[in-house]
Amino acid sequence: MRGITTPVTKIRRQVFTEIARLAYEDGDYSRIEEIPYTIIPGESAHYRDSVFKERAIVAERLRLAVGLPLRPVDQHAPVSQGINDSAIADMFYEPPLINVISFACNACEETSYTVTDLCRSCIAHPCTAVCPVKAVSIVNGRSHIDKEKCVKCGRCAQACPYTAIVKSERPCASACGVDAIESDEYGRAKINYDKCVSCGQCLVSCPFSAIADKSQIFQLIQAIKRGDKVIAEVAPAFVGQFGPLASPEKVRAALRKIGFAHIYEVARGADIGAVEEAEEYIKNVPTGKLPFLATSCCPSWIMMAKQQFPEIAHCISDSMTPMVATARIIKEKHPDARVVFIGPCASKKLEAMRADIRSDVDFVITFEELMGIFQANGIEFSDLQDDTGFNHGATASGRGYGVAGGVAKAVTDCIHELAPELEVKTDHAEGLVECRKMLTLAKLGKRDGYLLEGMACPGGCVGGAGTLTSIPKAIKAGQEFAAQSEFRISTQDETVFEKLGKYTKK
Repeated sequence: MRGITTPVTKIRRQVFTEIARLAYEDGDYSRIEEIPYTIIPGESAHYRDSVFKERAIVAERLRLAVGLPLRPVDQHAPVSQGINDSAIADMFYEPPLINVISFACNACEETSYTVTDLCRSCIAHPCTAVCPVKAVSIVNGRSHIDKEKCVKCGRCAQACPYTAIVKSERPCASACGVDAIESDEYGRAKINYDKCVSCGQCLVSCPFSAIADKSQIFQLIQAIKRGDKVIAEVAPAFVGQFGPLASPEKVRAALRKIGFAHIYEVARGADIGAVEEAEEYIKNVPTGKLPFLATSCCPSWIMMAKQQFPEIAHCISDSMTPMVATARIIKEKHPDARVVFIGPCASKKLEAMRADIRSDVDFVITFEELMGIFQANGIEFSDLQDDTGFNHGATASGRGYGVAGGVAKAVTDCIHELAPELEVKTDHAEGLVECRKMLTLAKLGKRDGYLLEGMACPGGCVGGAGTLTSIPKAIKAGQEFAAQSEFRISTQDETVFEKLGKYTKK
């Protein structure tokens, strides 16, 4: 469903816009009780069997967008419960970040195999021959699968000459690369938070709008309204996210208009991290101190690696992520400022919750959430004058971090500049399933000498849960923006070396 505007994406974005509008109001925020009627008007259900259920689901999404927890289904509580306490500029996310709205879940069947109308009642019926548990039989001349016997091996589907047997999976579970989606006693999706790495792929894969993450847009707007000096650091994947009229210069102008004091590129922190990791590779991998080096920019990839591959966790770079490196640069220059990271990523919200990061990054919002703020302010990109130049422009390498393979390329290019005699082998994976495969090979010693890049989302950061546009469009826009950079490789910008170590080490 990525890159397709569906009723699910429409509702999600309406929620962000309405919460942003609410935040700009003063006084009693109990008007949140009315918003479900704005988003779901009329008396007839649009998507489900009851308009009341539709509004109840929207109400829970509104609460999460304010940063509030879900209400217990078996207890009475107003939608607005706790909202006035949340109307502050200093509230951090409270776990869990990713939430399943239980009564919105359709209790989709877990992995199963079904015989479709494509079955031609063939004489060979190889589906019955290959089934190891005799779950497939011929009933009235057609294949039939006994679901109680089936072990879901898929051999029948592979053997069918007409592809008449199809595999179906629960979409949220299929999207989860760490097997964190389980089932409750009613067959509804439930998140195992001991496994979850908050990549957010489940919430953009659920066709029933049953999974949502918490937001800080309500608190961010409070800070801006209060007159705080709020500075935005914008992730490289921002280019092309807000429509064809939203050039980088106009996005910067829009950020200025809604109250940001300065705008920095996170790609600047990526440049610093690229040089840092290049030096780390040169120091440790060719000398045999480490068998390989894994990049550190994606929090979900790092969490998964440390949870599932603790034996090789020491091979992950100890450089800070570009978000944190950039935030520390900002805080040094503007110690009185509040920093908001604006990006495509749900897991950055989780990263910012860490105690050692909270003093660096005050808010994290996604591109979708920012678009809600733009719409609440009536921003029309066609009406804006270009605001040229970011604070501290970045190189093409740094701006390439948003696309899968871009991090490895940036670090490798730096290695070639710093140690041209070295031959660097690289591998990169996008999506946590592929990341796990890559780390399995590394654990077996089949990636010795390599630089490994892992990205939790398909396509890299441009495929994050908080993006607005399709992955191919985002990749193209990012490449065009990177081509405009003054420098191609991070090492070519001499000012990067002034920041090494000071901002990047954990």
